[in-house]
Amino acid sequence: MPQSYSSQSMTNNVDAATFKFSVVNEAIFSCTVLQEAFKRYEPLIFGRRPETLYFHSQARRNVGVSGDIDELVVQLGKPCNDVDAPSLQSDESYKLTVQNGQAMLSANELWGVIRGLETFSQIVYQSPTGGMVVNNTVISDFPRFNHRGVMLDTSRHYVSKKTILKNLDAMTQNKYNVFHWHIVDDPSFPYQSANFPELSQKGAYDPETHVYTQSDIQEIIEYARLRGIRVVPEFDSPGHTQSWGKGRPDLLTKCYSGSSPNGQFGPVDPSNNATFTFLKQFFMEVGNAFPDKYIHLGGDEVSFACWQSNPDVQAFVKRMGYSDYSQVEQYYMQQLLDIVGGLGKGYQIWQEVIDNGAKVQADTVVEVWKAGWEDEMNKVTKLGYKTLLATCWYLNYISYGSDWTKYYGCEPYNFPGTEDQKKLIQGGETCMWGEYVDDTNLMSRLWPRASAVAERLWSAQSVSNVQEATPRFIEHRCRMVGRGFPAEPINGPGFCREEYIVD
Repeated sequence: MPQSYSSQSMTNNVDAATFKFSVVNEAIFSCTVLQEAFKRYEPLIFGRRPETLYFHSQARRNVGVSGDIDELVVQLGKPCNDVDAPSLQSDESYKLTVQNGQAMLSANELWGVIRGLETFSQIVYQSPTGGMVVNNTVISDFPRFNHRGVMLDTSRHYVSKKTILKNLDAMTQNKYNVFHWHIVDDPSFPYQSANFPELSQKGAYDPETHVYTQSDIQEIIEYARLRGIRVVPEFDSPGHTQSWGKGRPDLLTKCYSGSSPNGQFGPVDPSNNATFTFLKQFFMEVGNAFPDKYIHLGGDEVSFACWQSNPDVQAFVKRMGYSDYSQVEQYYMQQLLDIVGGLGKGYQIWQEVIDNGAKVQADTVVEVWKAGWEDEMNKVTKLGYKTLLATCWYLNYISYGSDWTKYYGCEPYNFPGTEDQKKLIQGGETCMWGEYVDDTNLMSRLWPRASAVAERLWSAQSVSNVQEATPRFIEHRCRMVGRGFPAEPINGPGFCREEYIVD
């Protein structure tokens, strides 16, 4: 639901055979992002199936209308160029006016045009007589939150590049703007490092077929950029790093039973100075591969048991004068944060890093994921940090029935904080952890349930009524099905006029 939306019953014909996009200032037409957007949205507006693309002109004269629209005029306030990339500060606002045979889309920045084109594609529809029409409509729109993310875990199960690209298309349709790529974890290391190839050679499920090459990564980043989506990679440590140790066994802490190693490995070993030499080189590469300002550094769920058993870490604790092993984690994270900050990058972290007392940069983004998020959001924002909410939106959990309503009911501002604290809430993320998810079911498990989260993050806080949202949600699910996404039924029996076609 847009921030401001008014629509009249009068309609305008839109003929696929003559329709075109035009620009007020021809200088902006050379911008690749705009050119590619225009190419994408023409078939999206008029139907994805080739056999239905140009049938409209025969029927359109049968519709009583106020005018014929043969172009959408795009006006951009700020010039664009081929190196533009979305950021946390991007302006995605736009105004869309359709009135008596004329259609105008204006935006301050390129990213507002992308969002406005998506809205225009959703308000053009097939009339009962068969032609494509759009009502006289005035929309003034902008997102409530600047960070609207989808997190995918590609370690527990490998997700193909094809599925990742398809999901980016679905994200664009739902106005998401951040792909949080939890690319590696304990089970596998599919990131193919240019400088440390042994990490994926020994850590991936298959070093030939189940990896993301540097070329794959650049293709995904560019595909996302053209859709106004940032790619924020996550390399979680010091825990969740078992796959790292297969290629670099000296990186992890050796666990002991009594006085002897037991063959098990724990978190990254912070007592070894070589650890941080490697991490600096590795994150320098990551920073170059992923151009976004932010890298997600994880920092969650660190078990201290292995550290406590290791004589080298025990000696390190004594040497540092620590009284608790949480201080070891704090030391590790502080070193890593300093490394990444020194590379000119900002970072996102899971809440445990703050909970354990690490000092972080002023522009750090803290992601809250545990139960009791209301108190945690209050705590983190009191400290002055930008904050994301994820707790409510773990869509890997499934249940029978219309479970989208519980996701829709979560409100990021519902915590005991001041207005200044709430201004630090950057948005939120829906998370799809991969224990039971791969190419076979990722899209249908994520969509359209993630659409419920998308509206809570985009639309006004007052747009929260489930009964009012339900018919729009049903329509939007069918819209996604019509575009070729296997978005599952979420409201019981029904049908879509254009049902899903298996590719």
